[in-house]
Amino acid sequence: MMNREGIGMTSARTRERLVQRLQSEGIKNLLVLDSIRNTPRHLFVDEALASRAYEDSALPIGHGQTISQPYIVARMTEALLESGPLNKVLEVGTGCGYQACVLSPLVQQVFTVERLEPLHFAARKRFQQLNYTNVKATLSDGGWGWQDNAPYDGILVAAAATETPVSLLQQLAPGGRMVIPVGRQGEPQDLLLYTRLEEDFDCRLLEKVNFVPLITGHRADRE
Repeated sequence: MMNREGIGMTSARTRERLVQRLQSEGIKNLLVLDSIRNTPRHLFVDEALASRAYEDSALPIGHGQTISQPYIVARMTEALLESGPLNKVLEVGTGCGYQACVLSPLVQQVFTVERLEPLHFAARKRFQQLNYTNVKATLSDGGWGWQDNAPYDGILVAAAATETPVSLLQQLAPGGRMVIPVGRQGEPQDLLLYTRLEEDFDCRLLEKVNFVPLITGHRADRE
C-alpha cells in the first residue's frame, strides 16, 4: 500500500521546507505551492531515491528520463495558470506522472502523452492507485499532441524541442497558453510561454532551463 504521507525525509516537515524554498526562489501562486506540498513526490521515484524526493533537484526515473526539479514544475505550472483557471490541459511527456498529478487539483482535466511504454504504464498505475481521476493518459508520440481531445486551454511540454512544434500550437484554444522548453540538449534552453491570439501567437521568454530532448516523428515505446 502506498504511503502518501511519508516519514522521515519524506514527511510533511520535509515537504514544507521544499515549499518554503520554492517561495524564496520566487514561486508566488499559493495553489501551486499547495499542490506541490500535497503531491507525494517520493512515490514517483525509485524507493532507493525516496529520501531525496523533496530536494529541489531532478532525479533519474530510468529510460534516460528524469523527474523534473520541483522549482521547474512549479514555475511551469504557475506560468500556465498565470491568466486564471484552466479547464483542459495537455501535458507532453508523462514521465513518471508527477507533473500531471501536480496539475490535477488545479485544472478540470489533464490529458498526458508518453512515448515510452514502461513509463506510460507505470504512471497510469500511479494515477489509479493515488486516485487522480481527472488525469487521462495515452501512449503516443508527444510531438503529435492528442488531437482527439483538442483544443486545450493549456499545454505543458516536459521535454525540450529543437523547434516549437506547430502541431501543438494548433491544438491550443483561442487565448490558450503553452509552456515549452526549446533548444538543444547540452546547451541552455529557452523556457517559452506562448499565448494564442486571434490570428497569431505571442511568445515570451521565462528563463533558461535544462531538459531532456523531446523526440518526435516516431514512437519508441519499448526503449
